[in-house]
Amino acid sequence: MQSASDRHVYPAHWEADVVLRDGGTARIRPITVDDAERLVSFYEQVSDESKYYRFFAPYPRLSAKDVHRFTHHDFVDRVGLAATVGGEFIATVRYDRIGADGTPASAPADEAEVAFLVQDAHQGRGVASALLEHIAAVARERGIRRFAAEVLPANTKMIKVFTDAGYTQKRSFEDGVVHLEFDLEPTDRSLAVQYGREQRAEARSVQRLLAPGSVAVIGVGRTPGGVGRGVLGNITDARFTGRVYAVNKAFPKDLQEIDGVPAHRSVREIEEQVDLAVVAVPAEHVPEVVAECGAHGVQGLVVLAAGYAESGPEGRERQRALVRQARSYGMRIIGPNAFGVINTSEDVSLNASLAPEMPRPGRIGLFAQSGAIGIALLSRLHRRGGGVTGVTGVSTFVSSGNRADVSGNDVLQYWYDDPDTDVVLMYLESIGNPRKFTRLARRTAAAKPLVVVQGARHGGAAPQGHTVRVTRLPHATVSALLRQAGVIRVDTITELVDAGLLLARQPLPAGPRVAILGNSESLGLLTYDACLAEGLRPLPPLDLTTQASAADFHAALSHALADDACDAVVVTAIPAIGDASTGDAELAEALRSAAEQVPGKPVLVVHVELGGLAEALSAAASTAPRTTTAPRGSVPRPHPVRPLAFPAEPPTGPDGDPAGAPRLIPAYPAAERAVRALGEAVKYAQWRREAADPGRVPEYDDIDEKGAARLIGRLLARGQGLTLGTDDTYELLGTYGVHVHRAPHAPTADAAVEAAEALGYPVALKATAPHLRHRADLGGVRLDLADEEQLRRAYTELAELFGKPEEIRPVVQRMAPRGVDTVVRAVIDPAAGAVLSFGLAGAASQLLGDMAHRLVPVTDRDAASLVRAIRTAPLLFGWRGSAPVDTPALEELLLRVSRLVHDHPEVVAITLEPVVVAAHGLSVLGASVRLAPPPARDDLGPRTLPAY
Repeated sequence: MQSASDRHVYPAHWEADVVLRDGGTARIRPITVDDAERLVSFYEQVSDESKYYRFFAPYPRLSAKDVHRFTHHDFVDRVGLAATVGGEFIATVRYDRIGADGTPASAPADEAEVAFLVQDAHQGRGVASALLEHIAAVARERGIRRFAAEVLPANTKMIKVFTDAGYTQKRSFEDGVVHLEFDLEPTDRSLAVQYGREQRAEARSVQRLLAPGSVAVIGVGRTPGGVGRGVLGNITDARFTGRVYAVNKAFPKDLQEIDGVPAHRSVREIEEQVDLAVVAVPAEHVPEVVAECGAHGVQGLVVLAAGYAESGPEGRERQRALVRQARSYGMRIIGPNAFGVINTSEDVSLNASLAPEMPRPGRIGLFAQSGAIGIALLSRLHRRGGGVTGVTGVSTFVSSGNRADVSGNDVLQYWYDDPDTDVVLMYLESIGNPRKFTRLARRTAAAKPLVVVQGARHGGAAPQGHTVRVTRLPHATVSALLRQAGVIRVDTITELVDAGLLLARQPLPAGPRVAILGNSESLGLLTYDACLAEGLRPLPPLDLTTQASAADFHAALSHALADDACDAVVVTAIPAIGDASTGDAELAEALRSAAEQVPGKPVLVVHVELGGLAEALSAAASTAPRTTTAPRGSVPRPHPVRPLAFPAEPPTGPDGDPAGAPRLIPAYPAAERAVRALGEAVKYAQWRREAADPGRVPEYDDIDEKGAARLIGRLLARGQGLTLGTDDTYELLGTYGVHVHRAPHAPTADAAVEAAEALGYPVALKATAPHLRHRADLGGVRLDLADEEQLRRAYTELAELFGKPEEIRPVVQRMAPRGVDTVVRAVIDPAAGAVLSFGLAGAASQLLGDMAHRLVPVTDRDAASLVRAIRTAPLLFGWRGSAPVDTPALEELLLRVSRLVHDHPEVVAITLEPVVVAAHGLSVLGASVRLAPPPARDDLGPRTLPAY
C-alpha cells in the first residue's frame, strides 16, 4: 500500500506489455512499496560494473533507505517503472522532478532527472529503449517536458540508448561525467525510431513462431487420430528441418518415441531448447501446459484448443488469463482456437497446422482469422482448371483464431521485410487497432501489394471471440480509409485470390489502357464492357477468329505489348474444334514467349472451359515434387503425387522472380473476374506512384497553436466533455484561421432588424431548431432580404409557418456569395483515430452518403484528392457550364481543420455546415465543436501490446 503522503492513486493505465528486440515480451508497470523484496533480489543479480555505472561508485548492496526511496513514489514528482518477466524485475527506470538548480522540486518545474538499471543477462534486448519510451510518456502526462541524465563516459550502452531515441538533445562533459538533456516532445525522428524498433521487435516475435528450431506438440494421442496426433503427422510429413517432440502426460514411462518422434511426458523432460509448442489439449488443461512451457523457456505457443472467448463470458475470462500467463513468461500466442501456422521455406518446411497437406511453396503470405476460410484460401491457391488457376504458392500462412495475442498487425510487421513474400493476402473478421493497421498497411503497401477482404462487415459487431475496440465509423468509411493507406480492398475470397495471383507474378500496369485480343468476338466484347465498368480504358477488341493458331496469338500479343498506347493485355480464348485446333500447351507457350519480350506489361488470360490451358499457363519449369532428406528417426512419408495443377515452385533469382523460368500468366474462367483483378492492380499502381510523393502538411503563419491550447484548457475546466457555445466555437476556430459568419439570435423581429443593421444588408433569416436546421427545403430559410420591410415580413411568415420564435430559434446572417454548399467534418473515432470527411451539403451526403474521408493529419495532396473523391465533385469544377468554384480555398480550409484536430486531441468533433464555396473564396455559415479530455495514451505513445 502507498503511504498517506502519496498524492495519486496507483496509475494502472501505465501498465503495459511490450515486445523486446529479440521477440520476447516483458511487462512494464509502476514500482510500489510491495516490490521491496523484488527490488533487492533484482539488484543482487546485477553485476558490480553495472552498479558502478548506475551510482558512479562501488555499491554492492542497497540500504534500507535506498529500498524505501526506490519503492515509495507519489507518481507525479517521483516515478519508478520496472520491466518484469515471470513476475521478477529485469530492469528499472525512475525519474525525479528537479528545479533549475537541480534539487528536488514540484510542478510547475518541468524537468526531471532520469536513471536506468538493466540486469546484465537482459542487456542487449532493447529493455532500456522500451522503458525510456514509457517513462517519457509518463513524464509528459505529469507535465514534465525535459529529461536530464548523467552518464559515465565508459557507459556507452546507456549513452547510445539516449542518443538513439531521436529526441532533440544537448550534450556536455564536465567533471568526468557526460551530461545529457533532451526534450520529451515527440519528433519526426523519435517517432521514426520508435516505429522502426516496433517493426523489428514484432517481426522478430513472429519469426520465432514461423521459423523455430524445434517444435513440441503437446497433447499427442497414444492411438492414431485426434488433433495432436494429426498435427504431429503434418509436421513430419512436411519434412520439418528442426527437432520435433511429442508430449503427453499420459504416455507410459517406458515409451521412447511415437511415429518416429521422441516422446515425453512433459516439456520439462526435454533436455534441449524448445522454441515452439503446439498446444492441442482441452482448454481446462492449457494453464498447466503454459506454466511448464514458460518454466522451460519455450518462446511461443500455437494454441489449437477451443472453449475461449468464442464460447461466452466465462471463456473470455479464460482467454484473458491465458494471455496474461503466457506474457508473464515472455511468450507470444497464436490463437486460441487457431488453425495453425505454415512455413514453406526449404530452410524450415513447417506445417504446424490442421491442413493435411503442405501447400506448394511460393511468394504469397496468407493470413486468415478463420480456420475454415484459411482452408478455402489454401485450396483455391492450389487449384488448377475449373476456377482461378494458381500462379504461385504460399510463403507463410497464419490462421490466428481468436487472435488473443498475435494479430494481423504483427504478421504485417513480419511480412514487410520478409524476402520470401511478394504479396500479402489477408482475411480479417475484425481489426483490433485500425489506426495502427492503416499505418502499417501504408508502409507495407509501398513495398508490396496488400489485399484484404473483411468478413462480418454488416453484422454490426466483431465475432464473439475477438476483443476489439468498437468503431463508430460505417464500414464504407473504414474501407475508404484502408484504400487511402494503399490496401487493395475486395469483397470476397474469390476476388482476394484473383487479385493476389495477378499481383504475385505480373508487373504493375503503368496505366488504365487495356488491349483485348482473342478467338471469340463475344468474349472480347464482354471483356470490353467489363473494363468500362471497372473504370479502365479498353482499346477495341481484336478478333483473331476461332481458326486462330498459336502463331496468330503470339503475333497479336507481341504487337499489343509493343504498342505504347497499351498498358496491359487481356487474352480471351475458347476451345477450338477440329483436328487443326491449337493445343493447350502450344497456345500457352506462344503466349508466354510473347509476354517475355515485353516484361513490363501485365498479361491475363480469360478462358472458357479450357482447363488444360489454365494448367499449361501456370506450369513452372519443373513439375517434380520437392524431395528432401527426412530427419533422422522420422518415419518416411512420401509426398502424394500431384497432378500438373500442383507444380513445384521453380528456383528464384535475386529479385524474387523464378530464375530462368518462363513468365507465368494467370488465367481466369470469367472476363469479369480477370478485369476486376486488373482494375485493382491499376488503382494500386496509381496509389504507389502517388505515395512516392505524399505531399506535406503546410504551415500557416496565422495559426495560434498555444492560444488554442490555453482556450481548450480553460473550457475543459468546466467539465469532462462539452459542446461549445457559439462564441467559444468561433473563437477556437479563429485561432486556426477558420472564420465563421456570425449569426446573432433574433428572439423578436426588432432584434432581427437590429442584427441586420449591424451586419449589413442583404441578409438571410434562418430557423435553427433541430428539426429545421439545414432544411431549406422545408422553407425554414429566407435569403436575400434587402431591407427592413422584407426582413420583418419574412420573420412573420416563419412564425406563422413553424411556431413561436422560441420554438424555431431564428438567427440573422449576412448573405454570402453564391456558390456550392458543402460540409466539412472531423471526428475522433475510438478505434480509427482522427478522420476528416468532406461532401456536398444536403441530399448528396445525407441521402446518398456521398462523403470522402482521409486520416488526419492531411497533407496538401490528401486535401486535393479529398475534394475530388466524391461522386458529385464535378459540381465544383464547372459541370454543365457552371462557374468552377475556388477549390484551393476549400483545400486550405480542410488543411486548417486537420491541423486543429491533429494538434489538439481534445477536439473530438468538428462540423462546418454549410461551407459555401464561391468562384472566389468561401464562407463558413455554420459550425459546431465538441471537446473532451484527451486519452491517456494514443498512437504517438510508447510501444505496447493490446491490454488484457
